[in-house]
Amino acid sequence: MDVEVLAVSVDSQFVHKVWQEEELSRMVDGGVPFPMVSDGAGKIGSVYGVYDEAGGVDVRGRFIIDPDGVIQAIEVLIPPVGRNVSELLRQIQAFQLVRKTKGAEATPSGWQPGRPTLKPGPDLVGKVWEVWKTDLAF
Repeated sequence: MDVEVLAVSVDSQFVHKVWQEEELSRMVDGGVPFPMVSDGAGKIGSVYGVYDEAGGVDVRGRFIIDPDGVIQAIEVLIPPVGRNVSELLRQIQAFQLVRKTKGAEATPSGWQPGRPTLKPGPDLVGKVWEVWKTDLAF
């Protein structure tokens, strides 16, 4: 997908090694295929606003950063709530499409690759419902 993935935590490189060998490699064949970075002092977590100084840990955060270094999306979850890799991949594809079209196309809620996009502009105001119908129930 032409992206770079890093996992960052306050755990040491030794804890990462054991976690990779004893846990992750049993969940993902060969373990996770991206680097795990040790942020022992919480400096990276502090920059991104996810370092819990009292607990000495980084809370679970996910950041999509564009090629210009601009944060495009942030998700922070408490540990008992699992993350959704499919949603992360969908968002990356949506951001890539919007970047590729230089904003001429937008991806509405629930957009999936191959589905229609929206063309932002005054003619769309008040008519999104005509263009985009979703299966979501509220």
